[in-house]
Amino acid sequence: MKKLNPDKLNVEFRPGVTMTEPIIGRKYTLTHSDITADLFLTIGLQFAYEKINVMRDEVLAEWRMNNGFPYLYVYVYVDGEFGPAVTAVRDAIFRRELPLALEAIRYGDRTFFAAHSELDNAPIWIHFDSTNPLYNKFENWGTPGDYQ
Repeated sequence: MKKLNPDKLNVEFRPGVTMTEPIIGRKYTLTHSDITADLFLTIGLQFAYEKINVMRDEVLAEWRMNNGFPYLYVYVYVDGEFGPAVTAVRDAIFRRELPLALEAIRYGDRTFFAAHSELDNAPIWIHFDSTNPLYNKFENWGTPGDYQ
């Protein structure tokens, strides 16, 4: 697993969110540049769909509630536009890069986590979205505190 280089992380807060609020409805869009290796984290009330490119290699995450308890729901689109032959490769890449993506979210929104330290113990649920049942999965990936 690569470690996050904070100098390569660019964070943008959209209208409606502050560095500490809200919790529920807070959405993260994480994209990257293959050329510069920069990461771009947008935090807002909606996903930054305009930042998503045709490769569909973004990571989307948002805070949700289940039975009164918050959790971080993360979504990745495994299939992509290149058909089923590429699904296995994309799945492997997402699984390799997700720890870095989760670290980028945790670090990029560190003031939020400092204000709501209990969220470091909230579960992270990742939806690997695929039309292929072999890759269409919903998995627990620990807590944000695991990615500090």
